[in-house]
Amino acid sequence: MTDSAPALDLPDLAPARMVNEFAYCPRLAYLEWVQGDFADNADTAEGRYKHRVVDQDGGVLPEAEAANGSEARIHARSVWLSAPDEFITAKMDLIEGDGNSVTPVDYKRGAAPDLPEGAWETDRVQLCAQGLVLRANGYHCERGVIYYAESKTRVTIEFDGALIARTRELVQGLRTMAASGQMPPPLVDSPKCVRCSLAPLCLPDETNALRARTDETVTPDDDDDDGQVRRLMPARDDAQPFYVQEQGARIGKSGETLEAWLKDKKLGEARLFETSHVALFGSVQITTQALSATLDAGIPVAFFSMGGWFKGMAQGLPHKNIELRQAQYRAAFDEGRSLALAREFIAAKIRNCRTLLMRNHPAPPAETVNQLAQSAKDALKVDNAASLLGVEAMAAKLYFGAFNGMIKARSPSDRVPGANGWAFDFVHRNRRPPRDPVNALLSYAYAMLAKELTVAAVVVGFDPYLGFFHRPRYGRPSLALDLMEEFRPLVADSIVLNVINNGILAPDDFVRRGPAAALTDSGRKKFLRAYEARLDTLITHPIFGYKISYRRVLEVQVRLLGRVLLGEIPEYPAFTTR
Repeated sequence: MTDSAPALDLPDLAPARMVNEFAYCPRLAYLEWVQGDFADNADTAEGRYKHRVVDQDGGVLPEAEAANGSEARIHARSVWLSAPDEFITAKMDLIEGDGNSVTPVDYKRGAAPDLPEGAWETDRVQLCAQGLVLRANGYHCERGVIYYAESKTRVTIEFDGALIARTRELVQGLRTMAASGQMPPPLVDSPKCVRCSLAPLCLPDETNALRARTDETVTPDDDDDDGQVRRLMPARDDAQPFYVQEQGARIGKSGETLEAWLKDKKLGEARLFETSHVALFGSVQITTQALSATLDAGIPVAFFSMGGWFKGMAQGLPHKNIELRQAQYRAAFDEGRSLALAREFIAAKIRNCRTLLMRNHPAPPAETVNQLAQSAKDALKVDNAASLLGVEAMAAKLYFGAFNGMIKARSPSDRVPGANGWAFDFVHRNRRPPRDPVNALLSYAYAMLAKELTVAAVVVGFDPYLGFFHRPRYGRPSLALDLMEEFRPLVADSIVLNVINNGILAPDDFVRRGPAAALTDSGRKKFLRAYEARLDTLITHPIFGYKISYRRVLEVQVRLLGRVLLGEIPEYPAFTTR
């Protein structure tokens, strides 16, 4: 750890399933049990489906005194018992037996392995933990059964002295690890990671690659010919946002689906398991049933003004990872650590602004390009927050001073004002309210990006309102604003240039509201389509070498920040492109 972290308050009992996870990978057990993280993949979803029958209560397990010596058959499903002296609790799929002995039966999704023991050690110790729980509750239990669903095989496991000793050893190791408050290091180039559903949360290869920069004991995959880190996550996220902006619309729930209605007209729908978050604009309502379903599913609901100002978010209980928030709070109140992180955010933003300018300006001003390069270097050298703010402000002035040159005229008539008197000309950055179409687009894009990173921060376990560069202010998601700095030019500004330069939006897609410019309803729809297309764009990660979408990149960066704060990697690896 990079700073002093208190040991965690140890739960009295360890679930038998966590004994399995600890035997498989201690880091996996820590993520699930201590930090409360979990993610589904095809394997876990299929396993849960095949497990659905034994998850339903059924049958009766008599008290031990009545069961022992009785001739009555026992067939009880989904039985939960605990053994305080063994420090274990277990929910058993099935208990079979008679008066002579009871036998726990544990259902597994896969096929029985070709091993002398008949089953993987992870499965055997989990079953043995269940046997120890039954013994502690007074039942005779000498063996258990693992049922492998794919091969339809019952494998009997004897609870001999060696297996019992190994199980107790793992229980103690699990408890010691949990009490330490320190996550075990990731496995190195392990095949176990390939099908692990928590690999996108764990980031084993990414963490090892970043640690290898300063730790010679950890080396990246030597067998990878092109030096890339293995991509252990889907390139794109299957879950997508559900946007509703028609004024007067109502979001309801039908089965496992969210539906948007405007009076008697159905506007659209989204299945809950395919929804990352819900974004509501202006006077859009959501029913109690729909809101309750999103809270149960861990789906945030973001609220915006009709013009796109991000107001806030409804979510369920905070993420269980209090350890991460403790580290965040310690760093936020440490001026040195806050400054170190803020310097990385701002330097990356300036470098990415320079890159965007060089890519999109037909004749990028050499002086501006050089000054931005120097500003990025200066940002990494400042010794106080006020100086960093000054460097950032000067770099922004330089960048936006050349921004209009990136807006391309497709024909001589493009600079002619539209019916509303506007054209796509950018003079300087203005906001609150934005007074021209380009500034309205920039503000809208930044609001969408702030929402995106607020959601990501909440999902990972951060407090989105406590940042390092943006200091706390009522109602401001300061951490999300910190994290979005490096992505302002790459995502938000890039989208603005795209919708203007490719004719996706025209000046007539804007309306005047007093001195302010705002998108029309149809203009917002066009913009949101372009915004989602940008986040879905695959990009080669500059550090890890694999291709993932920008939306995935945002999540990876938030998780890497967590790795920094918890002391796993030495410094924040900002995302910059060439």
